[in-house]
Amino acid sequence: MEEHLGKILVDAGKITEEQLKKAIEHKKQHGGHIIDSLLILTFIEDENALNTFLIKQLNVGKISLDDIKIKPEVIAIISSEIAKKYKIIPIFLMGKTLFVATDKPDDISLVNTLSFVVDYEISLVFAKKTDIENALKIYYGLEEDSLSSVTAEFEEELQVIDEDEEEDEFSAAELKQAVREKPVVKLLNSIISDAVNSHASDIHIEAYEDVLRIRYRIDGVLHEISQMPVSLHRKLISRIKVMSGLNISERRLPQDGRIKLKIKNRKIEFRISIIPCIFGERVMMRILDPESLMLDITKLGFPEHGLKLFNKMLHMPYGMILSTGPSGCGKTTTLYSAISVLNKPDVNISTVEDPVEFNLEGVNQVQVKPEVGLNFASALRSFLRQDPDIILVGEIRDLETADISVKAALTGHLVFSTLHTNDAPSTVTRLINMGVPPFLVASAVKLVISQRLLRKICVHCKQEYEPEPEMIEILGIDMNYVREKGLKFYRGAGCPRCGGSGYKGRIAVFEMMPMVKKLQKLVMEGSTAMELSQTLQKMGMKNLRQEAIDRMFEGITTVEQVICETTE
Repeated sequence: MEEHLGKILVDAGKITEEQLKKAIEHKKQHGGHIIDSLLILTFIEDENALNTFLIKQLNVGKISLDDIKIKPEVIAIISSEIAKKYKIIPIFLMGKTLFVATDKPDDISLVNTLSFVVDYEISLVFAKKTDIENALKIYYGLEEDSLSSVTAEFEEELQVIDEDEEEDEFSAAELKQAVREKPVVKLLNSIISDAVNSHASDIHIEAYEDVLRIRYRIDGVLHEISQMPVSLHRKLISRIKVMSGLNISERRLPQDGRIKLKIKNRKIEFRISIIPCIFGERVMMRILDPESLMLDITKLGFPEHGLKLFNKMLHMPYGMILSTGPSGCGKTTTLYSAISVLNKPDVNISTVEDPVEFNLEGVNQVQVKPEVGLNFASALRSFLRQDPDIILVGEIRDLETADISVKAALTGHLVFSTLHTNDAPSTVTRLINMGVPPFLVASAVKLVISQRLLRKICVHCKQEYEPEPEMIEILGIDMNYVREKGLKFYRGAGCPRCGGSGYKGRIAVFEMMPMVKKLQKLVMEGSTAMELSQTLQKMGMKNLRQEAIDRMFEGITTVEQVICETTE
């Protein structure tokens, strides 16, 4: 197409054959477009006149980006990475056709690429290069030296709260100077800001032999964001240590710390874990963003019957409510939402956590400190002398903590805690295996909730489909029943709004075990987790797999998620 453009210009007398040959040679050596080469070599001096001529010859439209306001939903169709790479701006959507502004309206490969990426028919419209560059800054906030979605304004508004500026505490003078250099500070600020913008829960910074890799965990899945020169590793890690108050010269032992940042008037904490690996220290930064904490109990994902049961149990005068599941399944969020319901001026609430993830106003939160003897058990003993109404124990890890928690639940206190078990019935047997007598477990425990987080289908690219028969067989679903009831299967096709994954956000599914008299009797008789589970089924309570299948047929999640996150 570029050779065709050159011939058009030669035939029109705008340039000579010799000039076209030199421009083609220049393009081969330096890259870019043939028009850029003609302008650089000054074979064409009036760019505006050239643009007007080409618009007429190519029969394409022209638009002034300064005269229009582009809708956010149109901008969202094309990611910032694609817009920056190809210097384009989506301007409006008409049916299945997306109109895109570019200064190279003859680029057929661009049309093919965009059609593949966004799944729309593409119509290119001419706009001046300077207009496109300005529009990129306005709509995408792009800077050449920042991560893709980070704006200069965002970086300027990110500041460390109470950062220690004392330089004489570090022995490595060259590192102290390096970590305060503007490029290092700006790079880390960009990584942090980009992660917050992406709604990531964790940032992973990993050094390998030849590369430094940056990954974010978004909706429970790790995504590689960037690969950088490994030479940046030591300075970047040292900067993180300075911000979190860690020993900058210690690179042989693991270290843990915290950073509190203010980003656009939002206070966000980061929990830092650093561990030495063979190619250098590895950093994991857990993002504790208060805005991501869901305290509205009605939005956690409880089905209607489950929400009624949970609310009923929350308003008991005493007893123990346990939330169980693997790490990262939302146990803390569930318990925090319960505490927020009960948090009133006439109620004394105390929590002991490791670590304290979010600050709850009106709640007395204690951080365990094993190095000084402050653990879950010692904090619990002290709580009982503090006239508490409600106690939250971050995790029951040993017999001592379990024993005190159970006795507190039997002496007029409402106790919340978590355990790492696979399902609700297994929680009871875990407590008994720890050494808590069965009759105490049966009397103290009022409700056990086991939960998992399932990725939600992106609503912008959700589509009906027919899954593989093998997957249906794994779930034990009768396809005749599915057809009879008119049930459908859905998945996300992948679009710019979900990063092509087909998923956006997560929802919790719950297995609930209220300790009714029938179950209390079984527990005191020493019944197994399997026997408790079978009794629950007969009572009409659904397990995690059954609840997940319900969410699947509601069009919220996929067959793959149900199989991956739950077991029969």
